[in-house]
Amino acid sequence: METQTALPDTFAALGNATRLAIVERLLRDGEVAAGDLSEGTISAPAMSHHFKVLRDAGIVMQRVDAQRRLYSVRPEAIRAIGQWSLTYRQFWEQSLDRLGQLIDKENQP
Repeated sequence: METQTALPDTFAALGNATRLAIVERLLRDGEVAAGDLSEGTISAPAMSHHFKVLRDAGIVMQRVDAQRRLYSVRPEAIRAIGQWSLTYRQFWEQSLDRLGQLIDKENQP
């Protein structure tokens, strides 16, 4: 998965509250059956749609075990998000440090 092209799809997929909740649950619990994720709060067709979006974005993978479809998070997708956020975290920390230094300099008598 190439990070530059995959990240927009990743963020678009995670921009939906239901899909974000699915990924958070998978991160917390590991591999989970599709039926256990919906817990009756969302229709089967709607869940199928959300899983398709997450698979197409490369965020989750599916494994079939007899009659069940088991989902888990693809670690490389989460690593790509972490790497992206680290880059911007470093940028903002440096920018805020420079701003703080400038303010301190201006406040000196």
